[in-house]
Amino acid sequence: MSALLEVRDLSVRFGGVIALDRVSFAVEAGQVVALIGPNGAGKTTLFNVITRVYRPAGGTVLINGDSVLAIRPHQVIRRGLARTFQNVALFRSMTVLDNVLVGDHTQTKSGWLQASVPLPGAVAAESASRKRALEMIDFVGLGPHAQRPVAALPFGWQKRIELARALVSRPRLLLLD
Repeated sequence: MSALLEVRDLSVRFGGVIALDRVSFAVEAGQVVALIGPNGAGKTTLFNVITRVYRPAGGTVLINGDSVLAIRPHQVIRRGLARTFQNVALFRSMTVLDNVLVGDHTQTKSGWLQASVPLPGAVAAESASRKRALEMIDFVGLGPHAQRPVAALPFGWQKRIELARALVSRPRLLLLD
C-alpha cells in the first residue's frame, strides 16, 4: 500500500533563490505530521507545490501513489486534499455559510446547469451540502455567526472558517498552513 502523500526530491527555485532543496517525506493515512521551521523556510512553498499553485524545478508529489504534478489544482482537491492558507483566503463579502459551502462544492459532480435548474436531485444535494456546512460551522464554534459576512469577523474566527471550509470537503489529507 502506498503512502497517502509522498514527496520525493522536491526542489523549487525562485530565480537564484533555492526555496526547497530535494525535500522528501511520506505521510501515511491517519498520521499527523508537523512541518516546522522559521519564516521563509519554505513551508508554504511546499504546500503550494503539493496543491499545484507552484511548479517544482524537480522532484515529484504523489497522492495515493499517483503523481499530481501534471494535473490542475482543482483536480488535486478532488483526490481528497484540502488546505488552509497562511494568509486568510476567504470571500470577504460572502457569509460564513457561503464560504464553507464553497469547500463542500469542490466535491460535487454537478455543473452550472444542474446547480441553476431546481431539479429534485439538485435540491436534495444542495440541502445535504448546506447541512454538512452548518455542522462544520458548529464544529469550529461559529454556529451563531453562520449568516454574518466574513469581513465583519475577527482574524481568528476567519481562520476557523477556513478550517471548516477545508473539513467540509471530507479530505483524506488536510494541510494546515
